Amino acid sequence: MANHFDAVIIGGGAAGLLCAGFAARRGMRVAVLEKNDRPARKVRITGKGRCNVTNNCDNNDFIRAVRGNGRFLYSAIAAFSTADTMAFFEGLGVPLKTERGNRVFPVSDQATDIVDALVGFAKDGGAKIFTGQAAKEVLAENGQVTGVLLESGEAIPCARAVIATGGKSYPLTGSTGDGYRMAQLLGHTIAPIKPSLIPIVAKEGYCAAMMGLSLRNVTLKVLDSGKKKPVFEELGEMLFTHFGVSGPLVLSASSHMTGDLSRYRMEIDLKPGLTAQQLDARLLRDFEENRNRDFANSLDALLPRKMIPVVVELSGIPAGEKVHQITREQRQGLCILIKAFPVTPKAFRPIEEAIVTSGGIKVGEINPKTMESKLVEGLFFAGEVIDVDGYTGGYNLQIAFSTGYLAAQNL
Repeated sequence: MANHFDAVIIGGGAAGLLCAGFAARRGMRVAVLEKNDRPARKVRITGKGRCNVTNNCDNNDFIRAVRGNGRFLYSAIAAFSTADTMAFFEGLGVPLKTERGNRVFPVSDQATDIVDALVGFAKDGGAKIFTGQAAKEVLAENGQVTGVLLESGEAIPCARAVIATGGKSYPLTGSTGDGYRMAQLLGHTIAPIKPSLIPIVAKEGYCAAMMGLSLRNVTLKVLDSGKKKPVFEELGEMLFTHFGVSGPLVLSASSHMTGDLSRYRMEIDLKPGLTAQQLDARLLRDFEENRNRDFANSLDALLPRKMIPVVVELSGIPAGEKVHQITREQRQGLCILIKAFPVTPKAFRPIEEAIVTSGGIKVGEINPKTMESKLVEGLFFAGEVIDVDGYTGGYNLQIAFSTGYLAAQNL
């Protein structure tokens, strides 16, 4: 490895690679240390391998989509906005498209196109990427960065270092919390680490019975026993699994739920386009058409096949009851069930399965205009290692790009 670099970037993910490319283009000698055998492994699996690269929204909407500490990102998003991210990748030859919820994906639906663009951008700018090289700690003397020590024992002299190691989610991609430990060694405080954007384990066994069923255009509502208003309510997609529920709506909802999950309950409106009265009228029509059939065989036009046995059981109406014998009260109870299908949260899945990590290096110890540490000169942070995280929809990758860019401009 070369004897000296102007800046060493620890972590070859989204934040680190973009930071390296821009810093190298400023004429700096830049090294990227990536402990995996190839860079950007987490980017490769985001968006189910499609890579939700950003969200096509304005800066104010972006800040609103960041859970807590959103104000910390004002300078970063002003310096490198979602529009800048889109122009950046299209300029590198990756055409993009905007889908529902303003989510932005490569037209190819291939995350590898984003990874290749980032790696190429860093290398073409002159940054050196060293894979299979794990950093142990950032060295500092008298409050100033002096180098980076590798796990191998080799020290790389430098006056600038960027910790861009990610959080603790998806450890197989390299996000194992190393950055928190390195920052703590230099006096930084770590806000409690917890999963964010994570699937939810449900108490009900019927979720497993519907495993693999994907619901589209439903509204998920999360209610907290201690609050009058729902803590989350949104239209979108979700999925039943062997342990409970997952999918975009559930991941977003999870970031609004903290502490003991027993105080929450979830309700799924299976027909959000219909009012209760309209749904009742729809049921009346369906029942009239199926008046001589068994109740269990009368719901095919209304509900997904996998869901029908569960709804029949929860409704309390006998499966073999003839439709013309169903009472008004039973029908109204069925309406309530369809408009508020219950799922009771039991626990989050392990943090290793979280899309992002909530918590991290406290923002009060970082200069928001430069991403430089307020405690150690020459130490910078970028990406998920910082105590900022957004909802699902491309916001978290944008945080990585914006903070990585801002750090690069101030190294």
